[in-house]
Amino acid sequence: MSEKNFTTRALNVPYPKKDPHNALQIPIYESVAFEFETAEDIAANFRGELPAHVYSRTGNPTVEYFEHKLKALTGGHTVLAVSSGMAAISNAILTLCDAGDNILSGKNLFGHTYALFQQTLPAFGIETRLADLNNIHELEKLIDDKTRILYFETVTNPQLEIPNIDALASIAKKHQLVLMADSTLTPPLVFKAKKFGIDLEVMSTTKFISGGATAVGGAIIDYGTFPWERIPKLQPFSGKLRKDVFYGRLKRNIFRNFGACMTAHSAYFQILGLDILELRLEKCVNNCFKLAEYLEQHPKVKEVNYPSLKSSMSYLHAMKYFSHKPGAIMTFDLESEEACFRFMNKLKIIRRATNLNDNKTLIIHPWSTIYVEFTPEQRAEMEIRPTMMRLSVGIEGVEDLMDDIAQALS
Repeated sequence: MSEKNFTTRALNVPYPKKDPHNALQIPIYESVAFEFETAEDIAANFRGELPAHVYSRTGNPTVEYFEHKLKALTGGHTVLAVSSGMAAISNAILTLCDAGDNILSGKNLFGHTYALFQQTLPAFGIETRLADLNNIHELEKLIDDKTRILYFETVTNPQLEIPNIDALASIAKKHQLVLMADSTLTPPLVFKAKKFGIDLEVMSTTKFISGGATAVGGAIIDYGTFPWERIPKLQPFSGKLRKDVFYGRLKRNIFRNFGACMTAHSAYFQILGLDILELRLEKCVNNCFKLAEYLEQHPKVKEVNYPSLKSSMSYLHAMKYFSHKPGAIMTFDLESEEACFRFMNKLKIIRRATNLNDNKTLIIHPWSTIYVEFTPEQRAEMEIRPTMMRLSVGIEGVEDLMDDIAQALS
């Protein structure tokens, strides 16, 4: 029997515990604390001997169901939901790295990830070594006995570069590095992370999964493929926790102590979003491709980048890893920064806002917003240009979006 459709599976993931009222939708357990029958039970819970919800900062029934659902849809070994995509990245790295350790990453990164790596992690004694991920020789020269993680974005934002994931997986395995992927632009419907050798997957569930900018959230997925006893920071705990040592130290130490928990209401919106992810993603991707083709032919547009276009340097990787569905953001350039601002100010349907994968189509000028805190030289190094705009395409009628772009370019 063939595997069931993604949406069919999403709608039929069972609850971890039977709902007493047989509710078809998981309730929102908006409670801070949970009662125990006896003093012995609560003591056993704190010793780790009796699994139960005790306090919503460390675990909540609605959040647990979101994690359970995402685990079923990804094939993950463990899933932890957190308060944001940035929380997912930082919590995972701090679980694996001690002061003196380093991670490898591509140069083209989302602006806040770049800031985390270059401005925040150094205070913890963690170095990030940036490289061209398509230059395997250069990448390998940066690896030493303190390198713990090879980190990459499945599709970089907003450069829309797709690395050779097979090559990265080979390097990570050869050097015993954790291969960690940020798959925010390519949700589990289109990217089978475990199939391509990913050990840890992090994502901002705020984007595609939340269902149209309804809630902020993030997730950390461990595929159970990495021998965690090879990580010095986890070695003291590997005997007791074994395959679950990463998840155990993440949840009971970094996650608990930094307090980056997802709320029950946020989890509820993420659950609803997963149920209709396939419907929304198909419309967004189809709209994005048609707009990219349209803009590629427009005389006032200097450059268009979307990985599904045959003109894109990432076209073959988009086909191989994401089945021609490499997210729903694209970039295009006009003649100047002033022209970009004039164009954006004339738009009537497309919104000027800084999210991705909303139901609404959104546009932003990365040079003057997300990357404004970096020097012109740093922005150029990350391929951020003053003439470039990022378009996150939603589910509106594509003809209406084309008309709006046409009048704004006129």
